[in-house]
Formats: sequence, C-alpha cells, structure tokens
Amino acid sequence: MNSAETPVSTFGRRELGFAERLVRSIHAGGPISLANYMAQVNAHYYGTRNPLGTDGDFITAPEISQMFGELIGLCLADLWQRAGQANAPYYVELGPGRGTLAADALRAMAQARLAPQAHLVETSPALRAHQSTAVAHAHFHDDVETLPTDRPLLVVANEFFDALPIAQAVKAEDGWREVMVGLGGEGATLAPLTGERRVDARVPEAVRHAPLGAVHESCPVGATIMLTLARRIARQGGAMILIDYGYEGPALGDTLQAVRAHRYADPFKDIGDNDLTAHVDFTLLGNAARQEGLVVHGPVGQGAFLERLGIGPRAQTLARAQPERVTELETARQRLAGEKEMGRLFKVLGVTHPDWPWPEGFR
Repeated sequence: MNSAETPVSTFGRRELGFAERLVRSIHAGGPISLANYMAQVNAHYYGTRNPLGTDGDFITAPEISQMFGELIGLCLADLWQRAGQANAPYYVELGPGRGTLAADALRAMAQARLAPQAHLVETSPALRAHQSTAVAHAHFHDDVETLPTDRPLLVVANEFFDALPIAQAVKAEDGWREVMVGLGGEGATLAPLTGERRVDARVPEAVRHAPLGAVHESCPVGATIMLTLARRIARQGGAMILIDYGYEGPALGDTLQAVRAHRYADPFKDIGDNDLTAHVDFTLLGNAARQEGLVVHGPVGQGAFLERLGIGPRAQTLARAQPERVTELETARQRLAGEKEMGRLFKVLGVTHPDWPWPEGFR
C-alpha cells in the first residue's frame, strides 16, 4: 500500500481505524462487557453510513411501503382526536432512519387535519442529512432528555430498541456471570467469553435456576429510555407506538445477531461494519411504562395490527389510483402483514396516558 492509500496523522503516524483502535484498547485494558462492545460498534456503524435500502445492509418496514407510515400516522391522529385535545402535539420519532416513516406519518396526519411539529431523536450525522430532506423543519435531539415539555408527545419507535446495547449473563458452575468480549484465538480478532463478575441479581428469579450455559439478556439502556418517555407522557399527555421484533420475558437465549448486505454475519468479525441487534423484551418495556402509571396495550403481532388499521382497504385505494401497482402493493402488504413474513415476527406495543382512549389496532 502506498502513502496515498494509508491515512497519516499530523505526527506522521498511520491513523488507526475503528476496529484496530477497539482491539488495541481491549489488548491493553482487558475484556469489555458485551454492552460496552455493542454500544461502541453501533455508534460507529450508524454514525458513518446510511445502512438502509437495497444497496445498504437492511430494509425496514417504512421502506417497503408508504402504507406502513400512513397507518401509523392515522392511528395517532385518530387517538389524538378521540382524546379531545385542542392544541397540536409533538410528533417524536426515535431512530428515524432516512425519515421515510416520519414523512409518511406526518402526511397522513395532515390529511386528518393534524399538523404536529416533528422532533427526531438521532445521533448519526449521515442519517440526519437524509431526515432533513424527508422532513422539512424537523427538530433534532441527541437523546430523549431534550424533548420539549409543554405539549403532549406522540412517540414512534420502529426498530429502535433492538439496536440498543444489551448485557448478557451466562450460567456457570458457581452462578451467573457477565458475558464479556475479549481477544479471540485461531484467527478470530475478538470473541465472547465468560467474565469473572457474578451478576445473579440481574437474572429474574423465574429463570435463575436454568441449566449450565443458559444465557439471559437485559437492556438497561432501553428500560431507562422507556422510563424517561413514560414520565414525560404521564406529565404532558400523549402516547407511544413501539414496533420491533422480540418476545415477552422473562426468557432465556442468545439473540445477538449481526447483519451485513441483507445477510446474517458474525457479530465479532468486520468490527464496525455490521449492524448489531438483539430481540426486544416487550415485558421489560411495558413494565417500565406501567411503573409511571401509563396504560400498556399489547404487544400484538404487526400483521394483526396493520390489518385492524386497514392496510387491506388502503392497498385497494392505492391500486385503484395506480392500477399498474396492484402486484407491488399486494406484495408489500404480504411482506408487512403476512404470518410468514414480518406479520408474526414483529410486534407492536402501545402506551398511553391513563386519561387517553384505547388506540386502534390493539383489539
């Protein structure tokens, strides 16, 4: 490699890439927790690229069809109207991707005579650029702490919580121990390993007596974000719709996975170039909302949720306006709501202020 191909610092030394810096840090300081590893990797991954689309690493529901975002927007607009509120709320989206869902939801809201100000929680400069184009005049936030406090919040989180860092505990001979990430062997740069720290108190009593090698996952960051939003909604009014893949805990199992170019990859290879995710514990998030006095709805399957909101009639309406899209629209509907597609794997959790009505789609 010649000098033109090698980054050089102002001190004449080669600049280290993200992966090499992380490996050197672990080599010098020892293994780090899986949560620390996942947080660093995803911060680099999302902060340096646009991972969405056919040319990226994965496609989310809003990118499949406008129907997804439109139905979310109409669901929130209907809930707002039935709550009998006078002033427009704030539309809040966590991890808005390229802004596709927000743009579709806000357009549908406008048709229902609701025009909320958009507040997007996003840390990636690369994705903020796309979101600024999709949603004009959007207000950006690095975290939920800086969201406005003077009006109700209508919060949407689609495939947001699955990318938050998880902690894992593995059952050893002497109890539960923290899963760490350290230097690998036999050609592997990094690998998971059983740490020395006991974390029995982190594992729910219902699954604590699991067999050797069992894995329990938790997401403290996710619980904290949900608690913060729940406190806001309890004080300000509003609702939240959370869509992700996951389970109702407590449960056991290693769900950490990596995706690259629409295929599963090794979470400990190509460090910083793979999207790391884990399944979401909907019970944990629901309990965090209940702790603040909110009403929790679901979770229900994404397919059932979208069908109840009217994805079938919406597809027919679009097809009548554009007959050449009939096949495309039906394929999109099946992909979003079909039992063998996203309809069963993905779940929807609703959270509302106790004085607000029951949102459509959950029964």
